[in-house]
Amino acid sequence: MNNVDHYTYRVTWSAEDSEFVGLVAEFPSLSWLAAVQVDALLGIRNLTADVVADLESSGERVPTPLADRTYSGEFKLRIPPELHRALAIEAAEEKVSLNRLVSSRLSR
Repeated sequence: MNNVDHYTYRVTWSAEDSEFVGLVAEFPSLSWLAAVQVDALLGIRNLTADVVADLESSGERVPTPLADRTYSGEFKLRIPPELHRALAIEAAEEKVSLNRLVSSRLSR
């Protein structure tokens, strides 16, 4: 059973709707509109709880919250050879590994 409070929620202003919209990363098709930020958050949280309960009761797969997943710290990235060369040169000039250089850039 998933704890719906572990999901990744966000509230942002929707100029199109002239209201706040509550979103949840693990369920990209869900949203909740409200005039007040807190109501948008509560609305999307409660909607998510209802959806999770429906999925569980029907035996369907419930997404694991991003916060509860484990990550290896590795991913593969394809880049053009010219960029690879330029980054390798920059890393050598800075006397750091290519991995450290790219990690530093991604953390900005």
